[in-house]
Amino acid sequence: MLRMLGQSEYGIYSLASSVIAYLSMLDFGFGNAVIRYTAKYRSEDRKEEQYELFGMFTKMYSVICLLVLLAGVILYFSLDTMFGATLTATELSRTKIIVLLMIFNLAFSFPLSIYGAIITAYENFVFLRLIQIARILLNIAVMIALLHFGYKAVAMVVVNTVFNFVTLGINIFYCRKKLNVKIRFTKIKWSLFSEIAVYSFWIFLNVIMDRIYWSTGQFILGAFSGTVAIAIFSVAVHIEGIYMTFSTAISGVFLPRVTAMVTKKGSEKEVSDLFIRTGRIQYCILAFILSGFIVFGEGFINIWAGKNYQDAYLIALIFMVPLTIPLIQNMGIVILQARNQMKFRSLLYIVIALVSLCFQIPLAKYYGGVGCAWAISGALVIGQIIILNIYYQKKQGIDMMRFWKEILKMSVVPCLVVIATVFMLSKFQIDSIARFLIAGLVFSIIYIPLFWRFSMNQYERDLVFTPLKRLRLK
Repeated sequence: MLRMLGQSEYGIYSLASSVIAYLSMLDFGFGNAVIRYTAKYRSEDRKEEQYELFGMFTKMYSVICLLVLLAGVILYFSLDTMFGATLTATELSRTKIIVLLMIFNLAFSFPLSIYGAIITAYENFVFLRLIQIARILLNIAVMIALLHFGYKAVAMVVVNTVFNFVTLGINIFYCRKKLNVKIRFTKIKWSLFSEIAVYSFWIFLNVIMDRIYWSTGQFILGAFSGTVAIAIFSVAVHIEGIYMTFSTAISGVFLPRVTAMVTKKGSEKEVSDLFIRTGRIQYCILAFILSGFIVFGEGFINIWAGKNYQDAYLIALIFMVPLTIPLIQNMGIVILQARNQMKFRSLLYIVIALVSLCFQIPLAKYYGGVGCAWAISGALVIGQIIILNIYYQKKQGIDMMRFWKEILKMSVVPCLVVIATVFMLSKFQIDSIARFLIAGLVFSIIYIPLFWRFSMNQYERDLVFTPLKRLRLK
């Protein structure tokens, strides 16, 4: 799709997406609140309160739908002022159409998004993930077909919108028929609303800062550098987003379980054990991906996106190396959400996002996307790695010293394999898909057995063996 769209069209699509991402923050953190309070009521066997809760959230999301439409109209008429200096008339016109479609998609998704949160709270992850996988595969197939017929970014947004509403409809059907979920519209219990509002506020604040942190790069480059710089930076952010997904896919399923653990007053050791166990599993996956990207990332981007996107490798690497630490520790976020103690992290995120923003503007002027990346990563190291690790140890009672001993022992094999591979491949040019696949296969054959033997423990090996044994028995 990158090649078929071209840098200008992809830049428009990325710019519109980053602008609309700010409106998605109007969720106000209620999505997490639905999961947390549903899990809490389920652990306490309070079924009727659940149904009344769903009714209250549906009302709240309906109000949010109207707010998104209002904010979207204001945003639409502000696009000329924001990007008129750097975009051509054609680029600006297409950006407006895309933004309008995205506003419609987002606004009417809010009242229906509660059903996906309910499925998550009920821990029916297999159904939810299968639907998401099917949606992604069908979405890609249809979009590539349309691009072959000459359609561009606008068509991609239309397809996304259609598949989004189909997915939401399936979630509604599943909740009503399979989970027997009911929605009761009663008078709002203001004491409960107040409690949820406080919980959601800190989640919401965290989301705002997260959006500022990761989306302002495109916004700033749109103001100072134009669509080509946005396209290159967006490729790096896209890779970083995929990298993050491998981690959040693991930690994201634990909020209902941790909430039940906190509700039943689980010990600090139990929480620490879960934090370390999950962090190790995440590191098993992320260390392999990061090691491979360090060795083959530049060649991969040249093959996949083209040589015009070569700077995306450095930008992605600047993101991914320090980001690995927060990603293997994002169980900490789940623990804070379950304990309703997001205040410190949210306030910290405000500080690091603003510091990052202050440095992004001057660095983007002189160094483009690479400058933006350094500003983002520098703030990440100070805030999410150094300060947050101290907070987890001192205030949350999580055994971070034991966590780091475990991770450092696991890191020996990846470091040695990367150094050895870079040295061996110094004269081997990866300039085709065949060479990339062969080199990747050789790397995996060396890396995986060594990591399996020297870095993984028996519990982690069993996570691989047990499903294989079940398949063999079937």
